[in-house]
Amino acid sequence: MKHESTARVPLVSIGDGHDIDHGAAERAVRDLLEALAIDTTQESLRDTPQRVANAFSEFLTPRPFRPTTFPNDEGYDELIIARNIRFHSLCEHHLLPFVGVAHVAYLPKDRILGLSKLARVVEMFARSLQVQERMTQQIANWLQDNLHPKGVGVILEAEHMCMALRGVEKPGSTTVTSALLGAVRNDPRTRDEFLRLARPDS
Repeated sequence: MKHESTARVPLVSIGDGHDIDHGAAERAVRDLLEALAIDTTQESLRDTPQRVANAFSEFLTPRPFRPTTFPNDEGYDELIIARNIRFHSLCEHHLLPFVGVAHVAYLPKDRILGLSKLARVVEMFARSLQVQERMTQQIANWLQDNLHPKGVGVILEAEHMCMALRGVEKPGSTTVTSALLGAVRNDPRTRDEFLRLARPDS
């Protein structure tokens, strides 16, 4: 029987949002709208600075979680993979969203992570100003550093609004990034299995 490991496991987050100055954020949004010749005294726009400040505060505040793990008593030695973990983040270059799915896998060694925590890890790094390449590597590194598995595989597929709504204006195009560590990178059979399971319809 597996026993949950929580006694020594603190809550994890990469930031708690307590340093956000909501008043300054509201003023900055109002200044931006007025600089863009938008009349913020209109009834429909009067509370927009507050709404925008609250929205960005939510986007940029990761929710802490407890990374519950279990001993790998049965010696399970095949890939554990969570597919199609939906996420949204903010591009640090234009402050526009990118939205997509993450496929996250690891080859366990001594401990197994609670399945929901794979989604929590993705969300933790998504709630930040990001570039997709860095976010992909951060997720993989977190799993490697905290689980010490035999291998890790992460694939992110996302549509970037900064590409869909401006610039080249190509809606529907997606960007795919990957990070492979340990056996998922170095063992051809494990790598091929991960890629096949992560994107079965590709």
